[in-house]
Amino acid sequence: MQSPTLPPSMLSALRRVMRPLVRLMLRKGVTYTMFADLLKEVFVDVAHREFRLDDAAPTDSRISLLTGVHRKDVRRLRNESDTSTAALPENITLGAQLVNVWTNCKPFCSASGQALALPRLASVGGDCSFDALVAKISTDIRGRVVLDEWLRLGVVRVDEQDCVHLEAQAFVPQKGFDEKAAYFGHNLHDHACAAVHNLSGEGQPFFERSVHYDALSVASVDKFREVVAKDGMQLLLAFSRIAADLENVDVPSTEQRQRITVGLYFYTEATDPELSKTPDP
Repeated sequence: MQSPTLPPSMLSALRRVMRPLVRLMLRKGVTYTMFADLLKEVFVDVAHREFRLDDAAPTDSRISLLTGVHRKDVRRLRNESDTSTAALPENITLGAQLVNVWTNCKPFCSASGQALALPRLASVGGDCSFDALVAKISTDIRGRVVLDEWLRLGVVRVDEQDCVHLEAQAFVPQKGFDEKAAYFGHNLHDHACAAVHNLSGEGQPFFERSVHYDALSVASVDKFREVVAKDGMQLLLAFSRIAADLENVDVPSTEQRQRITVGLYFYTEATDPELSKTPDP
């Protein structure tokens, strides 16, 4: 039953947001029942973490009242819940660090954002090799292990001279569903958090802007896609360099550390004829 105080625009927005997620679930075999069980867990977890009174953990009864989940299920889910929040897998965070060094730090790049092709072995390239790049970030993992994983994900290629080429200017796996799913969850979560914060009207709003047009030709969309891919990537790399420079001089305590996400996306589809009709005078 809809609350009399709930704006109809809220349900309309939620219905629109859910459509691409339901599309993904149907493609991957996630049924309504499976998703409903998952959603029940999320409702209980968010109520437990974020809807406290005087910093005291809410009771099962309060969570049941807030969420509409039966108290018996609340008790079971709280006992079974994993209290840790999902983070990006270690191979992704390590990969992002390595690509950042490869594209921004000498001797691995010719200029900022211009990664060099690196001899695979330190015995050939010395301090300017793929082995040396990996060792600069971690001495606990061998370059060969990283290379095999990156070849699987399509992040790099190896030429006939046994030199490793970076295939993108950022750590963006071209293959590997698990890695893509991790980025999907991370990016969509942070974008949604910014949008939800801005909708709440509390505190300083996060930057969240977009441009949208609905009468472009396919050829124009293709041209615009190329511009966004090129200029948008350069903008994100510039942001990354600024953040890296700031992080290199920052010395926050563990309690004061902050993380950021800055994103840019492009999407296109056929314009709905019903939405593009010119209204009658």
